[in-house]
Amino acid sequence: MRVYSERLRVPVSWWLVVLACAALLATTLWAGLSVATAIMIYAIFEGACVALLLSWGAARITVTASELVVGSRRLPLARIAKVAALDAAQTRVLRGPRADPAAYLFVRPYLPLAVYVRVAGSPPEPPYWLIGTRRPVELAAAIERARSGRWTPAADGHAENGGVIHDAPGAVG
Repeated sequence: MRVYSERLRVPVSWWLVVLACAALLATTLWAGLSVATAIMIYAIFEGACVALLLSWGAARITVTASELVVGSRRLPLARIAKVAALDAAQTRVLRGPRADPAAYLFVRPYLPLAVYVRVAGSPPEPPYWLIGTRRPVELAAAIERARSGRWTPAADGHAENGGVIHDAPGAVG
């Protein structure tokens, strides 16, 4: 049974900007060519952009009673050592200069917030997961509820400990 589920859809503003840029580039390439070539160029550029945005937006995060599923990767809840909801500054640090090259980063450029999940084991492969989300506090709480067995249908999707946890690597506060 699912404790938490979130689909990481691409925002409408991204659709508008990406499709406008693709149209501008296609127009630049079309200059001086036939109308049939122009239609083909537009179809290829716009189609590629639509495919890219749909694939990004198809990503899903799911927490069940036994595992965390992020995209195509699965992590048993028993292997989770620590969970922390991160604010934008903490997420930026762990995406960049303090990122571990062995970590599993499931982030999107349009998601400034994330959840840090430290993986237990010796040696853990990867050492942690950084999961981009629109609702980090709710995701972290859902993982904790599922780990502790305190999940109930009435609590589904609601944050219990409301607030950012400031003891993850890269914490600024």
